[in-house]
Amino acid sequence: MQFATTAGSTLLCSTLIATTMFIHTARAGNMEKECSVKLPGIHFTKCLNDADRKATVAGDAVTIVAGAKQDYFNDPDDKLSNNTAPVLLTRVDNTRPFTFVARVAPQFKATYDAGALYLFVTEKLWQKFAFELDERGTTRIVSVRTIDTSDDANHDPVSDKATYLKLSSDTKTVGLYYSKDKTTWHLARLYRNSYPATVWLGLSAQSPLGDGSGTAFTAPVLTKESVKDFRLGN
Repeated sequence: MQFATTAGSTLLCSTLIATTMFIHTARAGNMEKECSVKLPGIHFTKCLNDADRKATVAGDAVTIVAGAKQDYFNDPDDKLSNNTAPVLLTRVDNTRPFTFVARVAPQFKATYDAGALYLFVTEKLWQKFAFELDERGTTRIVSVRTIDTSDDANHDPVSDKATYLKLSSDTKTVGLYYSKDKTTWHLARLYRNSYPATVWLGLSAQSPLGDGSGTAFTAPVLTKESVKDFRLGN
């Protein structure tokens, strides 16, 4: 390594080093640790990126606050990869049916602010199902399935300030659904359950372009049964 000898060159080197460190820090994240966050319908025992310190429980609701520029996304060309969003996780036996549902109410301060349900295995294998503010200022359902890299699919617009999200599996199929009233469900995504025997389900907030945003998750519940009709989500 060569060191700059002039004041101008030294300043330039310092700036480049600081910029590189910032990018590395933004892309790093995904710090896993054991934790304990309990609600009436679920107990979260693992946290990504200090999610327990960014979560506030009140009755049957938990609010998670994402910091500035925090996201969870494995960009196909790696330019926008960022795994710093806080995620609360609970362990699930994937050899048995399950359904995970919660009312999701993000603050929507900036583009791509969102609250999401997660199906998580590793940083390279996960599913995010979100209520998000898109680049046109429309709040909509979004899903991101990651197998090494992430896809990114926009679904129906939802004008309400909150919506219900559901993730369900009968061990063979994974279904993602949303509902305005928790009665009539709409299918967003359906695919084969090829995940390993143990998976983690969770909640997260994100603010990829903003200065931070919180999401309130009300009555998150995990049950040991799947939906009966994977098209209707009931």
